[in-house]
Amino acid sequence: MTVNLENYFPILLFVLVGLSFGVVSQIMGRLIGPHKPDEAKQSAYECGFEAFEDARIKFDVRYYLIAILFILFDLEAAFFFPWGVALRDIGWQGFLVMMVFVVEFVVGFWYVWKKGALNWE
Repeated sequence: MTVNLENYFPILLFVLVGLSFGVVSQIMGRLIGPHKPDEAKQSAYECGFEAFEDARIKFDVRYYLIAILFILFDLEAAFFFPWGVALRDIGWQGFLVMMVFVVEFVVGFWYVWKKGALNWE
């Protein structure tokens, strides 16, 4: 059994072109772009204050719960766009299936809301 490596050439070309665009854009940005660091640009910007403890401290479980719920509902909401685009093609059956999905979505959101999982105390 022989492997025809010519079939993998488009993949290799895609990877090389992608890497070259990334490397060239980084180099050009460093050469052409302004580089004037000052105190404001070098300051902490993610949370607004300097870190005062070790980065490996334990976080409250509510932080992870909110993050997981955000990802869950965000991914579920992402199903609405392709459904809306293909609504004419899928007909009434697709509409009814999506309505079942919407009911499950709303019931899940209501359950999470009533349990207080979205409350940050």
